[in-house]
Amino acid sequence: MNTLINPLDRDALKQQFSSAKPYPHIVIENFLDDAFLKQVVASYPAFGAAWADANTEGAGRAFKQLHEKFKVQITDSKQFPEPVKALNDALASQSFLDDLAYITGIPKLLADPELRGGGMHLTGPRGRLDVHVDFNYNREADLHRRLNILIYLNPVWQSEWGGSIELWNKDVTNCEVSLRPIQNRCLLFETSEFSYHGVEPVSCPQDVARISFAGYYYTHEAPPGWDGTKHSTMFRSRPTEYWRDAVLGRLEDVQKKVYFRYRKAQQLVKTVLGR
Repeated sequence: MNTLINPLDRDALKQQFSSAKPYPHIVIENFLDDAFLKQVVASYPAFGAAWADANTEGAGRAFKQLHEKFKVQITDSKQFPEPVKALNDALASQSFLDDLAYITGIPKLLADPELRGGGMHLTGPRGRLDVHVDFNYNREADLHRRLNILIYLNPVWQSEWGGSIELWNKDVTNCEVSLRPIQNRCLLFETSEFSYHGVEPVSCPQDVARISFAGYYYTHEAPPGWDGTKHSTMFRSRPTEYWRDAVLGRLEDVQKKVYFRYRKAQQLVKTVLGR
């Protein structure tokens, strides 16, 4: 029995998951035990400290790209504070996996011990995560990605700060669900070829950060109807941001090509000089 996660109404959640639009998902309020929740929230670092550590010590990853920026992601569970380690263990426990299998109808679910793309997420002012579908296959582990779980940990989050999680239709023409990242709200959704989602641009005060914990679940078996295509994360423009992405995205692509060519030339020089 998992005492850190509050009891789930599995039958009600199963019905919610199967009937949800624009794709299967559930929203669970009051997800974690209150006393445990406070420990988890208190253990998160300030955004400024996490950003500095990620840039100077490699303690996490600092995102600075067009589609994902002013965000810190800590995936190494050895770096987690003790309450976050306990949360990660609870989400990977067999009892919780059994609950998820019942709710979603996806058998033999597995948690990812490496938390690729998951773990502790902190997004600061001017941060963003554009609309995308996630990578569908974990090449290192030879597993198919099936579910995303997101647990929001913000004690205070005002609507004017943005930062809502958005679920879009498969054509990315309409945002059908928008949820503020309020404390102890959990979102679980099916990973598919049309599970487009993103985060509304963040405009919180300098002393505030949008914090959450993310986990992903896999199966050895391919999802029904899989056509064999394996892909990485794929971003799409919101209807109001097409020209922004067309212009700035092209510039970013050019910068990346120049950088990689520079690194390749640098490595060639070192090889010739025997260094």
